[in-house]
Amino acid sequence: MAQRDYYSVLGVPSTATADEIKKQYRRLAKQYHPDSNQGDAKSAERFKEISEANAVLSDAEKRAKYDEMRRLGAFDVGGARGGSSRGGSAAGAAAGGFKFEDFDIGGLGGLGDLFGTMFGGRGGARSRGPEAGPTMETTLEVPFRVAATGGKVPIDLEITEGCAPCSGSGAAPGATVQACGECAGRGTISFGQGGFAVNRPCPACLGRGTTPSVSCTTCRGSGEVRSRKKMMINVPAGTETGAKVRLKGQGGRGRNGGPAGDLLISFTVQPDRFYTREGLDLIARVPINIAQATLGSKVSVKTLGGTKVSLKIPEGTPSGKRFRVRGQGITREAASGDLIVEVQIIVPEELTAEQRELMERFAEVGGLKH
Repeated sequence: MAQRDYYSVLGVPSTATADEIKKQYRRLAKQYHPDSNQGDAKSAERFKEISEANAVLSDAEKRAKYDEMRRLGAFDVGGARGGSSRGGSAAGAAAGGFKFEDFDIGGLGGLGDLFGTMFGGRGGARSRGPEAGPTMETTLEVPFRVAATGGKVPIDLEITEGCAPCSGSGAAPGATVQACGECAGRGTISFGQGGFAVNRPCPACLGRGTTPSVSCTTCRGSGEVRSRKKMMINVPAGTETGAKVRLKGQGGRGRNGGPAGDLLISFTVQPDRFYTREGLDLIARVPINIAQATLGSKVSVKTLGGTKVSLKIPEGTPSGKRFRVRGQGITREAASGDLIVEVQIIVPEELTAEQRELMERFAEVGGLKH
């Protein structure tokens, strides 16, 4: 099967901006993330495909190289462009003996470098040495007050670990390991596309180049198992929606003894029933009645820290008037915001007979009655 066009994978045009690509990737990643689709193999495969496309298109340099190769017809844009070939012999013939690493177009460098980035190894030849695992991304919802003051929030992650019974080899106890018959031990297979040869990890041996005579029953020969892991994530004071934290070594599992990748967590701050936020300022909307606004009054407002402050409401205060309490907002590093109290005049929906009479008398005295 031909390598799908990365723009089609993300569902964006080739003219999409970096922000548009980022926004679309986040939307798709949230939709197909394994944590939200447990046991759904198709969603897991779709998530991997989305992540692979984003890894290239979100990097300006990689995207430039990819676009040049795409222009030359090296990818499946709108449909397959040729058949596949195991071992690369047929693909090499289709390419007329040319190799991607031989090209250096417009100062972009060898096009084989891009295949090395996307598929592991220069010119598509997968390295057998240690490889770092991929960076994984997830989102975490944080309560408003925890985000404002700082604290810890639990997160439940699905992670990939090496299979303990087979030590990550994929082989059952006592089984022999031989060169993969699908890729002849290379770890990659070649696809012919548009007159070019594209190498990808072998699906039979998962890029290892070897297969066991009997697969491990625990991991079914993959050498990896999925498990759940609970962690407490530190949320810095003043955190806003879109802020990120990177956890080293908590991402995808490395290969051939390589280190694990990182986990990138994006925060989403939940709304609060009382406060909203403008930068480091906290906005508290306090209801008062017509009499309080007309005659003046005092109101008590609770700060984010739990203490109460008393505010004097002057006579004739209009709805929406704001009063500032210095230094009682959000503190982030050395900066602090204020608590802004916004009064909202509440008009009663129903009146008793006595209240109606008083209001009518007020309207007459005040010259408000027509």
